[in-house]
Amino acid sequence: MEIPGLYKKLRYFSNSRSLYSLFSHSPHPFISPKTLVSPNSSSNFFFISNHFHFHTKPTSNSLYPIISSSGSSLFSATTYPVPQSSQALHCYSCNNNENRHQLLNLGRCLRWFSVSSNDVSSGSAGLEGINSIKNVKFGKMVVDRIRPKATHKQVSEIISMVMSDDNDLESKLDSMNVRLSIASITEIFRVLNCERVSAIRFFDWIRDSQPDLYRNSDICSLVIDNCGCLDDYKALLYILNEFRKRKICLNKRAFGFLPVLVSNKDSITHSVRRVVEVLNEAGGSCRKSGIHSLIEMFSDLGSFEMAKFVMEITEWNSIYYNILIREKCRRCDFEGAREMLDEMRQMGCDQIVAGYNYLLSSLFKNDQAAEPWQLLEEMQERGCLPDALTFEIFIYYSFRLGQFDLASKFLDRMVLNGIEPRLTTHAAFIKVYFNSLRYEEAYKYVVDSSVKHKFSSNSNYSLLASLHQKKGNVVIARNILLEMIKKGLRPKFSVYMRVLNHLNNAGREDLAGDLKSRFSSLSL
Repeated sequence: MEIPGLYKKLRYFSNSRSLYSLFSHSPHPFISPKTLVSPNSSSNFFFISNHFHFHTKPTSNSLYPIISSSGSSLFSATTYPVPQSSQALHCYSCNNNENRHQLLNLGRCLRWFSVSSNDVSSGSAGLEGINSIKNVKFGKMVVDRIRPKATHKQVSEIISMVMSDDNDLESKLDSMNVRLSIASITEIFRVLNCERVSAIRFFDWIRDSQPDLYRNSDICSLVIDNCGCLDDYKALLYILNEFRKRKICLNKRAFGFLPVLVSNKDSITHSVRRVVEVLNEAGGSCRKSGIHSLIEMFSDLGSFEMAKFVMEITEWNSIYYNILIREKCRRCDFEGAREMLDEMRQMGCDQIVAGYNYLLSSLFKNDQAAEPWQLLEEMQERGCLPDALTFEIFIYYSFRLGQFDLASKFLDRMVLNGIEPRLTTHAAFIKVYFNSLRYEEAYKYVVDSSVKHKFSSNSNYSLLASLHQKKGNVVIARNILLEMIKKGLRPKFSVYMRVLNHLNNAGREDLAGDLKSRFSSLSL
């Protein structure tokens, strides 16, 4: 086998092992109730104070025998005739005139190769002590934990090394024996982009050196941005195709090179159209996440006209519109959000309810109390039926006002419409009752919901047990877990362990033993 072919084979053999790495970005934003309802991502805005305790004295007849609420218990530089990133594609191509770079890196690839491969004999001296892929990965992770983080001075040294582009760059980087943080890597890319220097060899090295970053969306997006800064769309497309094969997604960092702030509209639209063409050619995860991130980036910058231009040359759909609506709401431009909803309807988009949910939540969070109710009526008049999240928003707001009965009415109406409440909706009821010292009502809600909404029974029971255990009422928490087990429900393991340890630490080994025995009896 020729050296170039062997190098490429060994390289991708090694890279394919990093299956345990981060996969941190999704092209589809999910609206959590905390994001929708609480701008501070905290549930405390409607839950009553958590600072109280109570004593209990368990009896055989009641789960709650005696409860007292009063107890305790971003410059261009010199341009290059040929983009450096194309020259740096030694890492990805196998032309004969590239052997010197491949030979320099072959030793690094062999570090990853296992004696279990049929291509290398088990007697190779460079492979001694490596018995399996698992051992290689484990050893690499151990090394990563031992290596110190790079200092600011070392980061500067790395930048100088990459800019020099020496033949032995990878060996020099290895000799530093440091681990780079996402922030440090981002700074390195920023400087290289400003100086118009290719970062492909550095990108290749960092993914080999730190396997946990192999699929990292931020790092993968930064190298795309670097290719864009060098106007090297050939290299950009090549890398995108490699990412697509591994289903790697992009985020907003991939498009920092676009001249967003340029006043010349023709210039920016030309650049955006070119980027979209490359994303379309790459397809797969890169196209899907790339278009989404492009629209998201323009929206975040307040360039809604360019965001809609991307939609115009790709597709009009509710997912993209919702990105714009979300940003309009974040800027408190509620009229603009309404206009987007009207436009969605005119374009024939489906799933308009998600856009309404963004607007409803933002209106409540900004104390526009009257408008959400009018918007709810508008939704129904236009044939847009509320979903589980819509009801949850109104339930949360009812609790915020202290109107428990109104929240219950929304829940009843939700069930009447055949909509299954979200787990977060159930949790809201349980926590509100509990934190209002209405313990029996919290328990009754859990029991009743276990009949009406069986899929949520485990979560609801486990939540109530957890709340009691955290309050120091470990015996009640135990009783709840026993009731679950008796009904054939499996408690959440972390809750079970906390209660078990609490009992042991409290000197109730007898109760702990009984709970452990009954939990063990549950079939897996």
